[in-house]
Amino acid sequence: MESCLVRSFLSISPESHFSLQNLPFGIFRSDEKQEPRPGVAIGEYVLDLRVVAEAGLFSGPLLSGSDCFKQISLNSFMALGRPAWKEARNTIQRLLSEDEPTLQNNYSLRKKALVPMSEVKLELPAVIGDYSDFFSSKDHVMTCGTIYRGEDYRIPPNWLYLPIAYHGRSSSIVVSGTDIIRPWGQTGPPNSTSPPEFKPSNRVDFELEMAMFVGPGNDLGTRVSIHDAADHIFGLVLMNDWSARDIQKWESSPLGPFLGKSFGTTISPWIVTLEALEPFICEAPVQDPAPPPYLEELGRKTYDIPLQVSIFPEGAKAASVVCQSNFKYLYWTLSQQLAHHTVNGCNLKPGDLLASGTISGPILGSNGSMLELSWNGQKDLKLANGDSRKFLEDNDDVIITASCQGDGFVVGFGTCSGKVFPARYGKAL
Repeated sequence: MESCLVRSFLSISPESHFSLQNLPFGIFRSDEKQEPRPGVAIGEYVLDLRVVAEAGLFSGPLLSGSDCFKQISLNSFMALGRPAWKEARNTIQRLLSEDEPTLQNNYSLRKKALVPMSEVKLELPAVIGDYSDFFSSKDHVMTCGTIYRGEDYRIPPNWLYLPIAYHGRSSSIVVSGTDIIRPWGQTGPPNSTSPPEFKPSNRVDFELEMAMFVGPGNDLGTRVSIHDAADHIFGLVLMNDWSARDIQKWESSPLGPFLGKSFGTTISPWIVTLEALEPFICEAPVQDPAPPPYLEELGRKTYDIPLQVSIFPEGAKAASVVCQSNFKYLYWTLSQQLAHHTVNGCNLKPGDLLASGTISGPILGSNGSMLELSWNGQKDLKLANGDSRKFLEDNDDVIITASCQGDGFVVGFGTCSGKVFPARYGKAL
């Protein structure tokens, strides 16, 4: 593990999410005409990895002959695996440190390689071939079950033995800052004698989630062992799994989520690696009953990542914090999710996205969705400007953030934001 005392020659605020101990990877362009390219966030800058590669500064054995940083996505880099990721991280950290002259003293190279964050446009970091969304928070399961089925609700037996998930729509995954259009769809009949209604959803919701990007995949018909699963995880992003609860409720019996989920899924642009998160490893929740042997982990660990959700209504002077939760609350770990995904021989590929499911916690204010916060619209959620919400309204901006406080440094994820815009059609088709 790197020492937290390593410092950069760049001036980086102590509160910056993008310290020298973080170095998250992403894809950016500095103008519309420039081809997208890989970069690393450092303070108020993006380090252009294509420039670094073309200058011959990746001299390690795993990267010196690779063209992964000349691509328009991170998929090729993800496919190289953890030894190459560590080699790249060590090189980048050395080049940006205060004791290294290569960039610091070469003004022309430094100016070319370090682009102000304010001048870049951030893109999706990978070509996402497939996307699965898990259901891994015990508190979320219990709260939602109680809302819909009453105080006698009990967790289904299968949930305690396997990480449940559904296959989502990768084409509607968008990068932070992309507008979300209120969806049309069928909703349940207003009474027992009426047909279902077709209208814009009036129960648009956020879901606080995180998601892992897959690095090396596995061949069809093979499985990834729980003991090897972490080596298939490139890193984590924040995610908002936008949901239209009224559409979802009507369509989800007897099968599952479809149009209530596929109108937009937002992720943050910077992928924080597991190496950067090592200082924040903590014990995972106890599992009772014990999972099947293929899901049993030695020294079962997760990550202490504080999470926050805010709603910024149009015209308000400030955003209102509506949820504070933590990644460590999840019952099923990253390795368990990935191992289970492949246990039937399902093949994962570099750039696939596996989401955690809503991250709700056991304490007041840690509910990760409006469904829970408003008890499915039965309660008003008060905002700082005096307004109240049952579900999201048009022009509400939802902002998810997360940062881990280390010893003299921060490892953060930036923001995952999206604004709800009105439905596009004025009447039913």
